[in-house]
This record gives sequence, C-alpha cells and structure tokens, in this order.
Amino acid sequence: MSLSTRAIAGIAGVVVVGAASLGTGIYWANDAGKPRENVATMVVGTSTTTAAPFCYNDGKPLDEDYLTKCLSDIKQARKDDKLPKLDVRASDRIGVGVPRELADKGWFALTNGGSSGQVPLAGGAEGEVLTGVTYSGSKSAGALMSSNDVTSVTVVSQDKASQEYYAVWAFDLDNKSS
Repeated sequence: MSLSTRAIAGIAGVVVVGAASLGTGIYWANDAGKPRENVATMVVGTSTTTAAPFCYNDGKPLDEDYLTKCLSDIKQARKDDKLPKLDVRASDRIGVGVPRELADKGWFALTNGGSSGQVPLAGGAEGEVLTGVTYSGSKSAGALMSSNDVTSVTVVSQDKASQEYYAVWAFDLDNKSS
C-alpha cells in the first residue's frame, strides 16, 4: 500500500506548521525575560495575583527607619487603591506563598480581619514564624475577612533567629457577599 502524493503533501504540511509553532514557542519563551524576583503569590479560590515586595533591600535586613517609611508607603498605596487585589467571599479559601530564599529565613502573614483585627494567615498566633515552607496552605476566608469592604493582607519575611525583617508584601481583598 503506497501513500498518495496528496497524503504525503498533507503530512509534510502538518510537520512544517508544527515545527513553526514549536520554533515560535521556543523564541517566545527565550525572549520572555527573567522572572521577577522575590514575588509573593496570593491565592483566593481559583484566582491568583502576584506582587514584588513593597519593602526590600536586596536581601539585607530592613532597618527601622526604612521599615517605618515602607509601612507608611503601603498605607498610602492602600488608600490610593494601588495594591494587588482579588475578590473574596466568605466561602472562598485563601493562601499565600513566598519565594524559597525568603521562606528559608522565615515568614508570616496576617489579615486585618477577625474580632481582634489581626488574624494569622500563615504562621500562628503569638507571632510564630514559618521556616522552610513556601505556601501557607489554604484557609477558610470567612474567619480571615474584616468587617470592612476590604481585607488587608500583609506578608512579612522575618529571620526566626535574629528577628530581623527582610521583605514586606501587601495585598488587598475586596470583600464580596455570596
């Protein structure tokens, strides 16, 4: 059984299109550039957003003056609605992840929700700092949400041993009713 000229031409056409697609994909991936460093990821349900640290000093500890100014800048960015934001409902699950290098130092995350106005999202009560873990796990949003229209999430890299701060990320969650 021999292949007809049409069949051979059709197969050749598929091979050419496939090779062109692969070549374009490799070029695009190579040309995409270097990924942003030290990006934290916020996950709400099936939605995600990422952010570079709002406060970061090239891997060196943040001094008190820099940290104070940075927290003031975060407050202003929040007021100006310039922070990464996702919608959240009480039925959603929330999680946050940090880069390995900073996770190895230690980190925690808090929301301004709950009756105390400060609920741990990663780490635990009493200021527990996670080490070596890059994702908080998925938590029920209902207990983490604030009673306001927006829930603030703050993620902090802090060395567990020295207590020095290395990075701070900030996200907002738009509280939605079911």
